[in-house]
Amino acid sequence: MSILRPGNEKFHYSDGSHKWIPPDPDYAQAVWDEQVRQHMWDHLRNERPKVRIQRLV
Repeated sequence: MSILRPGNEKFHYSDGSHKWIPPDPDYAQAVWDEQVRQHMWDHLRNERPKVRIQRLV
């Protein structure tokens, strides 16, 4: 699970799921979609690997 940073709350509902509908009806949906995608990419970049790989020597 990633860390919610200040400013990221606009992309999340209270259950942690992502908002795919812009908060302002006048906001361009395509722009909001791209911002959410970039936000989700940040989640993936900041996750720690779930599997530890050992190197055999």
